[in-house]
Amino acid sequence: MARVRREAKSAFTEDEIVGVMRTILGGPAPGVVLGPGDDAALVDLGRHTGVLTADMLVEGVHFDRDAMAPRDLGFKAISVNVSDVAAMGGSPRFAVVSLALTADVDAGWVVELYGGLREAAAEYGMSVVGGDTSRAPVVVLSVAVTGEVAVGGAVTRAGARPGDRLAVTGTLGGSAAGLRLLRVDPRRIRGAAAAERARALIASHVRPLARVGEGQTLAQAGATAMIDVSDGLTLDLARLCRASAAAAAVRLASVPVTPGLDELRGLLGADPLELALGGGEDYELLVALPGDAFEPARVLLAERFGTPLTDIGELRAGEGMVAIEPDGAERPLATTGWDHFASSP
Repeated sequence: MARVRREAKSAFTEDEIVGVMRTILGGPAPGVVLGPGDDAALVDLGRHTGVLTADMLVEGVHFDRDAMAPRDLGFKAISVNVSDVAAMGGSPRFAVVSLALTADVDAGWVVELYGGLREAAAEYGMSVVGGDTSRAPVVVLSVAVTGEVAVGGAVTRAGARPGDRLAVTGTLGGSAAGLRLLRVDPRRIRGAAAAERARALIASHVRPLARVGEGQTLAQAGATAMIDVSDGLTLDLARLCRASAAAAAVRLASVPVTPGLDELRGLLGADPLELALGGGEDYELLVALPGDAFEPARVLLAERFGTPLTDIGELRAGEGMVAIEPDGAERPLATTGWDHFASSP
């Protein structure tokens, strides 16, 4: 995931911690449909399957207070959790919010933060119903969201099959570009067109929108596996492949890069395609679909939401990932993206 500051490299990765969690906590239990290891957990609620997820935003790791408005922070905290529900094909319902504050935070900042939380809840038709507060050395905003999906209707990371098409909603790389632009002196952004593009990219970083309707539509269209692109396309694709015991081939020329990144390449200091492959925090949906389901799904997303769905490759038998170059040559596709514990400074 695109972050504010890279932390010192640890002896373990985020996925390894999740693996330990699954070993210790993931055994069969009454009412548990799906335990740790996916975008969200699934529990039996009788008439519906419950969808449970949680996420933290930590000052100095996920945001800087001097670069991100509290209202945007509150909005984003809800959206990143709702995106996990969307990736399961579910609908969000309720949220609880825990907030740890430093001594220098004033009441106005907190009011604006909760204004953003309320705004996002209204956007997704859900309610914030409680939480907790504490003092801490840095600001920490932890949100847990509950949702629901029809019994048997959830889409996990584990159902993709060789021959399925790989597709992604929207475009990629915009959020990572927006984060980089937050660090750029505004005086370096010259020209009205460049300034407008920069504002749009920054907005995509601080105000991401979860693809709730799109996730439900893709589930109904026959999606076999789905994950939201939070930590980078290649890293999240690797997780989907691992869960589905499949390999993947990605056509680099088909990856939908957010428009305008080439124009701002000098300011961004990065290749647009690399931002799309490993930048993270786009919160688009990466989905596996049977070959005959892709086109109907693409049409439905365009008609219902105006959201593009792009075919970027396929699932194959075996393991690992390859990139298909424009000339048809194949090479190993590196796994890039954000890992809280394995990323180096």
